[in-house]
Amino acid sequence: MTAPCPLCEQPGGLPVWNSPWMRLIRADEALHPATYRLVWNTHVAEFSELPQLQRMACVDALALVEREIVRQLRPRKINLAALGNLVPHLHWHVIPRWDWDPHWPQAVWAPAQREPEAARMRELRERLPGLDQGLRDALQSRFGADAPA
Repeated sequence: MTAPCPLCEQPGGLPVWNSPWMRLIRADEALHPATYRLVWNTHVAEFSELPQLQRMACVDALALVEREIVRQLRPRKINLAALGNLVPHLHWHVIPRWDWDPHWPQAVWAPAQREPEAARMRELRERLPGLDQGLRDALQSRFGADAPA
């Protein structure tokens, strides 16, 4: 018997947008509060398991999320990751990075390089509701999906 899948049973974070195929959540991680995850709704482990149309829609949504984050937050870099080692359910991590973030220039999973800058973190957190709305609007416009569940 396999273990229950947390992404099949729970949203996986703060719901931002939902469609029949995929959903966007904000992970709201302590040191990287602007981290989002694009989660495929049905349980598949690998990107290649999706039919071509669904793969294309997933990549299109991923690019749209990246563009909107860049437009609104102006990070130095966006990190994209689809690891799924611990949770083998297709999901993409979309992580904006700045040279002031606690892990820069290392991966967010590496040891922190410095303490977070309280003022910058506070400013970033204040901007997230507006970014959530911008992401929701952009995804809704492109995919015509429902509001978050």
